[in-house]
Amino acid sequence: MDNNAVNLNRDTLGSVQIANDVVAIIAGLAATEVDGITAMAGNISNELMSKVGYRSLTKGVKVDIDNGQVKVELSLRMDYGHNIPSTCAKVQDRVKTTIENMTGLEVVNVNVRIAGVDMLKGKKNE
Repeated sequence: MDNNAVNLNRDTLGSVQIANDVVAIIAGLAATEVDGITAMAGNISNELMSKVGYRSLTKGVKVDIDNGQVKVELSLRMDYGHNIPSTCAKVQDRVKTTIENMTGLEVVNVNVRIAGVDMLKGKKNE
């Protein structure tokens, strides 16, 4: 088995593997869907993903998968004016739920680090 993938033995026809990068992409997309989160730290916003590809969404995301249990570490940028604890709780819930629904893996830990605050979004009309 590939060390960069998790093996899901779901039926007798063969095996199913999910690459760790796929789980990282799922986590990154789920996190950036939360209102107030602008981007993964060191990354571009979700709107530009279609132009540059999803591969760069793994920047700012670390995923560790062991015995079907997933630990995620996210480094995020958020908009000025949003409540940090509340927004981070929404990110943790969204990431956990999305990974579990899409992969069937158990998410045991989602750590969020706010790496920056974007000030410009609220100042467009000034």
